[in-house]
Amino acid sequence: MDESTIEVTSRDGIQLQVYRWAPDGEPRAVVQIQHGLGEHALRYKRFARALTEVGYLVYAPDGRGSGRTAQGRFGHWGEDSWPGWVDDVARLNARIRADHSELPLVLFGHSMGSFATQQFLVDHSGDVDAVVLSGTTEVSGLVPMLDSPEPADLSAFNAGFEHRTGFEWLSRDAAEVDLYVADEGCGFASEPFRGIPTLLAAADPERLAGIRSDLPILLVSGSADPLAGGGAAVELVGQRYREAGVQDVTVTIYPDARHELLNETNRDEVTADILTFLRRAFVG
Repeated sequence: MDESTIEVTSRDGIQLQVYRWAPDGEPRAVVQIQHGLGEHALRYKRFARALTEVGYLVYAPDGRGSGRTAQGRFGHWGEDSWPGWVDDVARLNARIRADHSELPLVLFGHSMGSFATQQFLVDHSGDVDAVVLSGTTEVSGLVPMLDSPEPADLSAFNAGFEHRTGFEWLSRDAAEVDLYVADEGCGFASEPFRGIPTLLAAADPERLAGIRSDLPILLVSGSADPLAGGGAAVELVGQRYREAGVQDVTVTIYPDARHELLNETNRDEVTADILTFLRRAFVG
């Protein structure tokens, strides 16, 4: 796997730092990854290795206020705040399509990245060839919580779990939780989101009806993910896509798994299932 980086300039002037992981030989498709809140792109390197080993080219940005893009100011979302999160997905998507116009493009979004992906799809479903939503949920119930004048705080998600570090909700794998806690680029408090009510478009049946019907969508979640509502909240997202006319929607709920499926004890199973979905979505 060959690693390089590019920069993409956001609408409000932020220089987004983007990892590019390339396979040996010609790629079969591109996977664009959008990470979640309180983390960064380098945490997806293991997943990228699995993708590149079977021929996928991977792009993964450090989102605004995150990773190298933050320049030490973690959790500061810039002038465009939440609408900027969504527009950043579109800008990187456009760059990838310009550079690799001949290749199918998969959009993978985790947690807050999956919410940005849900919002992105209502206007840009024609710009991707398959979608994977990880650690996602039904967004209309989240907007009032996220539209708060208080800083975003993830600690409440650990209610109901052991409290060794306060981040046990992320994974049953204690070693992975410890890596998260030790990483200064993870778990930081962030400033409030501005413009988060625009996310309600992702729960609007009229807006969802504009998503193209032939777009393959995979939703993966753990039944113990506090965002999943035991899986019901994820199933609701899938059902809304089906009711909107999307014909190929798969929902997979992994029993007892928590929020970060790619860092869970069954991560090899999850990765294999995602690769199976991608093989089915694309010829070959």
